[in-house]
Amino acid sequence: MRNKFDMQLDHLNHQLTHMGELCEIAINRATKALEKGSPEEAREVREADEEIDQMEKDIERLCLKLLLQQQPVARDLRQISAALKMITDMERIGDQASDIAEIIISENKSDAMDIPRIIRMSEAAAKMVRDSVTAYVEKDLELSRKVMDADDEVDLMFEENKNNLIDFIAENKGDQGREAIDLIMVAKYLERIGDHATNIAEWVEFSITGIHKDTNI
Repeated sequence: MRNKFDMQLDHLNHQLTHMGELCEIAINRATKALEKGSPEEAREVREADEEIDQMEKDIERLCLKLLLQQQPVARDLRQISAALKMITDMERIGDQASDIAEIIISENKSDAMDIPRIIRMSEAAAKMVRDSVTAYVEKDLELSRKVMDADDEVDLMFEENKNNLIDFIAENKGDQGREAIDLIMVAKYLERIGDHATNIAEWVEFSITGIHKDTNI
């Protein structure tokens, strides 16, 4: 019986890894779309988001099956409970990547914008997502805490991007100013992705230690 349960937990880990990869793909596609000013690339982000939504449903069903049929205890229960929390954050990461794509589809970005700064922020946020899921699968407490620390860096990048774009808006009226406002929104979505990756890392910590910083459990 335990061997079967371990196989199902391995399948859960595989599914979570795949969902994390889809989130990273969505972020990377949104980044490429922004870099190239490509509506075609941006539309592919929405396809990835749809697959992420389906993965959330599939993993939720798997977790409920494990809870109802196997009646796990202690650490196994924490692992499954954490997975249920994590997929909610991953689904929202997909939504925010899709929101970025919508901005790119609806607006053309000027070459005058300082896009590379936002690209670096996107890469940092994507790494947080990847590392948080890896920490769960590998039960790596140190890596989960590195993800939490990385959130401060992404927050700082957001403030820098926001301030630079506000300065750009002050100096450029008309269409370029409106485009800069859109880029502030892109940066804000990336900052939220970092927040969701941090949430995932906090649930990883709970799955390992039984302690969650923002709850009484």
